[in-house]
This record gives sequence, C-alpha cells and structure tokens, in this order.
Amino acid sequence: MYGRASLLPDVTDPAAVSYVPIGVVRSPYGRLDGMPLQTAAAPEVDATVELEPRVHGALRDLDGFSHLWLVVHLHRVTGWQPEVVPFLDDERPRGVLATRSPRRPNPIGLSLVALRAVAPDELAIRGIDLLDGTPVLDVKPYVPLFDARADARAGWFGTAAGRVHSVRSDDRYGA
Repeated sequence: MYGRASLLPDVTDPAAVSYVPIGVVRSPYGRLDGMPLQTAAAPEVDATVELEPRVHGALRDLDGFSHLWLVVHLHRVTGWQPEVVPFLDDERPRGVLATRSPRRPNPIGLSLVALRAVAPDELAIRGIDLLDGTPVLDVKPYVPLFDARADARAGWFGTAAGRVHSVRSDDRYGA
C-alpha cells in the first residue's frame, strides 16, 4: 500500500509545482476595495485577457463558446488561514475550502466569464471579478452539459447567495 506522502511532491519545496502565465487580465478594478466578489455580481463589466504570443495558435475554435473558465493566480493575496469569515456570512468562520475566499492554501482563482470576441492576441470578455494585472494560468471552455448539474447543492451558500449582488470586497480579501 502506498503512503499518501509518497504520492505528493515535497510541498515544502517552492519549486515543487510551478506555472507560467499565458496572459493577464485587464479590468477596471485597480484595487480590491469595492470590487465585486463573483462574476455574477458584475455581468455588465467588460475586460480583456491579453495573451502571450506562445498561445495564439491555441485560440483556434474558441470563438464558438459563449462562456469561459479563467484559471488565475490571485497575485495580491498574502497568506491563508484554515478558517475565514466569508463575504456572505459575517456571523461565523467557515473552513476556507467551504468558501470562495481567495485566502486559500494555493491562491488559485476560477472565474466564469462571458466571451465577447477572440482576437489573435486577446480575449474580450464580460462579467469580471478580477483585479487588473491578474495572471491567467489557463482558459477552458464552459460546456453546460459538463459543468452544470441539476442536482447540485449549495451548502451554506444556499441561504446567503442572493446577497452576492450587493456585497463587495473589503480588507479581508488581500493585501
């Protein structure tokens, strides 16, 4: 039987896992303060993803999709905690992995955005909840058949999710 530690890289080594960004988000948000916390709270906000030349050929056939998943490095987040006070529930701490808090063991973000246009060196998108300058690690097409689940449960978010349109970022989310 294999031990769990034998399957994982040495996470104390900062070079154990590394990525090279494929682009950068250009959004109207220069500061965390007041920024929407989910893309659903900013459906009309336009932005772009400026892409590195090495990925231009990878854009082929992307224009047929209405939405994209952006996998990003949350570059302004410092540190993490096992428990956080989430943006929709100021009353009690929650386990960070049961929240959408950016203060995670690895500051990786996932944003579902609408695709407006594909150009050779950028993606025009709409509905953004990311700071200007956020490094993009990957782009994946949203496929409703794969990504939407009719039987999905929202856990503790179920009673609080409607507040997403009025709650904005504050000092608990980054440096």
